[in-house]
Amino acid sequence: MPVIDVHTHMFTTRWLELLKSEGGIYNIQTRPDGQQEIFRGNTPVVLPQLGHFDYDLRIKHMDAAGIDISIVSLTCPNVYWGNEDVSCRAARESNDNMAQAQTTYPDRIRWFTSLPWEYPDRAIEELDRTCRNGASGVMVLANVAGRSLTDPFFAPIWAAIDARGLPVLVHPTDPPGVDSMDMTKFDLSWSVGFMFDTTLAFARMIFEGFFDLYPNLKMIASHGGGTLPYLVGRFEKGDEVELAVRRQMKRKPTDYLRHIHYDCITYNPGALRYLISVVGADRVMFGTDWPHWVHDTKGSFANTEALPKDQCEAVRSGNALRVFGL
Repeated sequence: MPVIDVHTHMFTTRWLELLKSEGGIYNIQTRPDGQQEIFRGNTPVVLPQLGHFDYDLRIKHMDAAGIDISIVSLTCPNVYWGNEDVSCRAARESNDNMAQAQTTYPDRIRWFTSLPWEYPDRAIEELDRTCRNGASGVMVLANVAGRSLTDPFFAPIWAAIDARGLPVLVHPTDPPGVDSMDMTKFDLSWSVGFMFDTTLAFARMIFEGFFDLYPNLKMIASHGGGTLPYLVGRFEKGDEVELAVRRQMKRKPTDYLRHIHYDCITYNPGALRYLISVVGADRVMFGTDWPHWVHDTKGSFANTEALPKDQCEAVRSGNALRVFGL
């Protein structure tokens, strides 16, 4: 069965140049090791690598690792910066580059579209355009410039995505308040902040009844769902003591956790096994986070290899074939 990587990223040179010139609070700083990193103010966000810009290098990596199909996406800070024109230009630049890559490597590359979420009408236009151009799903950050994904402002976009029944990869970025929480040191914004961002986004979706409003969405929680699986008991207890008049969801929190999809990027085999014990092997898909500095291609292969054969095949291949209709 083919190995399908649903969590892996690409940039373009023009996207990066646009960020440098029009990124507002986003800026480029040089690390002590000489590498240039994207920051939001003084908070590190992402460290561009050669593989982010080179599809030939990507294919070589895929061949060496044993990955058959990569579903690529833009990562943080996505296109949530600049004004309306800049955001739309950044989205088109990234999306058109990925569409071209799929044309060049039709058997190896699929892609998630990025949308200018801060401008709903334009976002829906870009969704329509990129779906016509072959996008397999949508990628969104766990907060859009500090705004919750469940904010009613985004409802028209979610309705349009739900009508298409598309997979949506939710990827973390630095959460609001990361500076005041002193997460700028030691990459705590990545190790702790990113997990918090994903967890909070999906917890809101669960308790606000988001999945009841948009039942056709195939939501994918990055990095093994952050801390969502670990909080299953706490979510259930919170629901148990909630006042009935305030309750917005129709099912139990665990039911929604088993409705969400996840990737296998946990960096730890025990964490992956625990995730599967909570949500089921049919909800987890293969991911590497390549070519990020912190990618775990070898770990993802090793951790899935340690699973029972049927679970390994489901995570590496079967679930993505079903979710993406490949």
